[in-house]
Amino acid sequence: MGGKKRRAGEGSIYRRKDGRWAGQYEVEGKRRYVYGQDRESVRAKLTKALADRDAGLVFDSRNLTVDEYAPLWLDSIREAVGPRTWKRHEELTRLHIIPRLGSTKLDKLNALQIQSLYRKKLDAGLSPTTVRKIHATLYKALKQALRWQLIPRNVCDAVTPPRATKVEIEALTKEQVKGLLDTASSDRLHALYVLACTTGMRQGEILALRWDCVDFEAGTVRVKRTVWKGEVYPPKTPHSRRTIKLSQIATRALWDHRQGQAASSEWCFPNRAGKPMDCHHFISRRWKGLVKAAGLRPNLRFHDLRHTCCVMLLMAGINPRVVSDQMGHSDVAFTLRVYADALSSMHGGAAEAMDETLG
Repeated sequence: MGGKKRRAGEGSIYRRKDGRWAGQYEVEGKRRYVYGQDRESVRAKLTKALADRDAGLVFDSRNLTVDEYAPLWLDSIREAVGPRTWKRHEELTRLHIIPRLGSTKLDKLNALQIQSLYRKKLDAGLSPTTVRKIHATLYKALKQALRWQLIPRNVCDAVTPPRATKVEIEALTKEQVKGLLDTASSDRLHALYVLACTTGMRQGEILALRWDCVDFEAGTVRVKRTVWKGEVYPPKTPHSRRTIKLSQIATRALWDHRQGQAASSEWCFPNRAGKPMDCHHFISRRWKGLVKAAGLRPNLRFHDLRHTCCVMLLMAGINPRVVSDQMGHSDVAFTLRVYADALSSMHGGAAEAMDETLG
């Protein structure tokens, strides 16, 4: 038995041959349906659907699967983010998200699937930090799908990413720094290690340093670019673009290094082809051997030289604002937060300073 029809444009309710009730309406010329066991439940659903349509709250994923949607999203952000950020999103999507979620319809993706993805990745040996990066990429992709009205909500809001593991700052002692530089004294990259220990520049920033950014007269270097996977990019953040005052030790090491290079070399630390060195090759072929020869802990990271420089400057009483600017941090609060534990040993000096001032 058929049901009464609504007015034109407001949809219609009818009973199907299987006994269920259905409501039919149109959105941009396409038919859509709601279903129920009785007329009243369908009427309520149809009323809401029409209200959502009129309010612009209709979502149409166009039957896109995650692997069909991903290239569309990546293409849309290519000009909005830096090359390095885009490449990271592309790799995380291709290597981790698509293999497990790619065949799922975009509007059928659920929180349990995503939570399971994170669990599988952790069980496979990925660090919580990497899994959080996967989460950030997927969240951004679904956030854009929500803006495009392809989905009604971002299911990542209902997912709990793993906690980020707190990285302990293990700065080298002054004696260890001296030992490292003494060991590297005959290395052709001696100036690179001096620069890392005395300026706190990031690995990619040092490998991307060109001679036109070194001012020997002023004793400064300008950070204008960085290297990642053999490719040169703009600095990591706007704060990373900075000018650093060199110590006499660093200025002399760079000067000696320059004298030993061909005059035509534009890069301070090029590979044999005259191009910037690849970060991974540098670590495996140069850094690890130096660490072993210097008798330092095997898990010492090159990035720990940056931490060491920052801690030594703060321990020397250099204004945190100055240190933050030299490191290229976003603000001084970040500097103090990251190095809070390392600075705890300075608290005792406050009482001594007050005694000296007022005593």
